[in-house]
Amino acid sequence: MECDKCSRDAVMHAAYSGAHLCEDHFCASVEKRVRRRIREDSMLPRDATPENPQTWVIGLSGGKDSVVLTHILDETFGRDPRIELIALTIHEGIEGYRDKSVDACVELADDIDIRHEVVSYEEEFGVRMDNVVEKDPENMAACAYCGVFRRDLLERFADEFGADKLLTGHNLDDEAQTALMNFLEGDVKQVAKHFDASIGDFDKRRDAGEFIPRAKPLRDIPEKEVALYAHLKNLPAHITECPHSSEAYRGEIQQLLLKLEENHPGTRHSIMAGYEELAELTAREYRGENGGDGSVDLNDCERCGSKTASTVCRKCRLIESIEAV
Repeated sequence: MECDKCSRDAVMHAAYSGAHLCEDHFCASVEKRVRRRIREDSMLPRDATPENPQTWVIGLSGGKDSVVLTHILDETFGRDPRIELIALTIHEGIEGYRDKSVDACVELADDIDIRHEVVSYEEEFGVRMDNVVEKDPENMAACAYCGVFRRDLLERFADEFGADKLLTGHNLDDEAQTALMNFLEGDVKQVAKHFDASIGDFDKRRDAGEFIPRAKPLRDIPEKEVALYAHLKNLPAHITECPHSSEAYRGEIQQLLLKLEENHPGTRHSIMAGYEELAELTAREYRGENGGDGSVDLNDCERCGSKTASTVCRKCRLIESIEAV
């Protein structure tokens, strides 16, 4: 099959659009959609100048999504004096898995000459995920522990580096799964938080206050296209599933969406188009509930100083539980 835009052989067919694209036109299409998302989300403020630059911290795990995101951001802004890019890698302490992905991060950072910082659970919390999984004091999935620890370190070090925004490599499949899970769980407030926290236009979001604003520039790109882009660009991505990954419910949603997409191409895009519009409306409603602004009063965790709605943050409570075993 020939590329729709030239006579070269097509390397991919997008059933949701009907497009057949060769290697060059496919890669250009991915890059165009990421840059359009950055523009439509108003990620680069009008007052950003070489004298008043933005600092964007990228959560670089070494997987295909974060590697592709970092590559495209460097291609787009690597020589733009208005933007400083910093890659932040979290080492969870997973034998035979994370070391290889950290190597991929180091290789990419060296290739594109970007500032790269690595922090670990062991150094910061005194725990390794391999040991946490063995102890499992809260009888939870490994991802539940890991998510709390990772979010804490991303937020804390992004703040330490003076980040204006924290960028993650969530793709279209990831976001459509989250949207559907929020609907099926009836979690309307989480839908509102999702908009303000990471998917809304920055000109329309509520001020993040104490937290670093997040962005997901890959959220229009299907997972398979991210993987193909990484392969075609020969990027050093470590494409292996975490051995402790066990999000059973999300896995069911993933399979459901894949089947729907196969039978009804464009389902993921349709879900996100409607979801983002509803999320914005819901966010506005929650901001004004009971005549207030819908915000939650935050305290400083009495143990680590991070922001929390309680006296002790979730991370500190989990670490205490792990140490007690």
